[in-house]
Amino acid sequence: MKKVMSLFMMVILLIGVLAACGPDAKEGASADGDKKSGDAAKPEKLIVWEDKDKSKWLEAAAADFEKENGIKIEFKEVEMATKMRDQLRLDGPAGTGPDVVTLPHDQIGQVATEGLISEINVEESVTGSFTESSIESQTYDGKLYGLPKSTETPVLIYNKALVNEVPATMEDLQAKAKELTTGGKYGFLALFDNYYFANAVIGGMGGYVFGDEGGKPNPKDIGLNNEGAVKGAEFIQSFYKDGLFPKGIIGENGGSALDGLFNEGKAAFVMNGPWAYQSYKDSGIEIGVAPLPKFASGEPMKTFVGVKGWHVSNYSKNKEWATKFIEYATSEEVAKARYEQTFEIPPVKALAEDPIIADNPEAKAVADQSAVGIPMPNIPEMAEVWKPMADNLQTLVTGKTEPKKSLDAAAKAIEQNIEANHSK
Repeated sequence: MKKVMSLFMMVILLIGVLAACGPDAKEGASADGDKKSGDAAKPEKLIVWEDKDKSKWLEAAAADFEKENGIKIEFKEVEMATKMRDQLRLDGPAGTGPDVVTLPHDQIGQVATEGLISEINVEESVTGSFTESSIESQTYDGKLYGLPKSTETPVLIYNKALVNEVPATMEDLQAKAKELTTGGKYGFLALFDNYYFANAVIGGMGGYVFGDEGGKPNPKDIGLNNEGAVKGAEFIQSFYKDGLFPKGIIGENGGSALDGLFNEGKAAFVMNGPWAYQSYKDSGIEIGVAPLPKFASGEPMKTFVGVKGWHVSNYSKNKEWATKFIEYATSEEVAKARYEQTFEIPPVKALAEDPIIADNPEAKAVADQSAVGIPMPNIPEMAEVWKPMADNLQTLVTGKTEPKKSLDAAAKAIEQNIEANHSK
């Protein structure tokens, strides 16, 4: 009986060996041959959407990726801030959309909730190569939805022909502004009626948008009218009460008015972002750039940090390979090459010490300020914050309301909007 069973098992093993040697089997491959890599079928191409006027770096990067992986990268430019998301909503379901998109991180919660982008899975060694805050910005509801490609935040920009030293504190900067503001010229200008910029003061003095609950933003805990936030609003209001800001930098045209005064050599310091560097230089201004001064208390200006990321479309049929591409696109070497062409600073830890950034004051200022700033909340409820804050900050800076009353009204409106639009 034992001999019979042994012969039977030998026959079974022999059949298995012969099958493995058959014409359809190749070492390390499936029936799809070299069309497979791991568990994912290798596509002929991946479609990548990059931001407008930012794709030049992709020419070399795409060629290298194709050489290494045998996959062509087809790319096109779509304006990121307002059009990328809307175009994905249309083209994704129609089957004509991309595999990879780029988005500002504050849109992640909304597009993830809509099912437009896919959760990604990467090794800890990959996420560990980025700054902690930049990875946090790509995370929603405990899931990772992208990898960061660049970071930006407001900094202090100054005209070297007018000043050659950065004040040590924000209180010192205000004092310097009083000294220099005269005859149609200004010491320091900021768009403090715009909550994107005002949060630096409000947050630096103890206010916050949403509280933290288990590492996630809690939209039921709004800290925009707490004691610290009111102190911040009082500090903001003092610039207007003391006549340090002209009336023209309030509202929709405020940014243009601020830029105009700086470009004309009529403002010594401005709070603005790296997007403004080139236009200032084109006006013939020799600019200096530094992180924003801390408050006398030692607390930093908690600017909002915006992180742009790479994401995998949930409509892509090639999610694994799309993920491999965004790992490649955010790797140290490729991120550096992108920075050299776009001047958008990658939040890759290793590059912070690279001379290309460390020895460039304009880039280093953004990197240093980003380290003390806070990522804009990326949950859908954040959409309900901007308008109430803008409306009430404008009544504050025009002297129509006092700080506590203004922020109480903003917080109430935000709570009501969240309840109306996001309650389940």
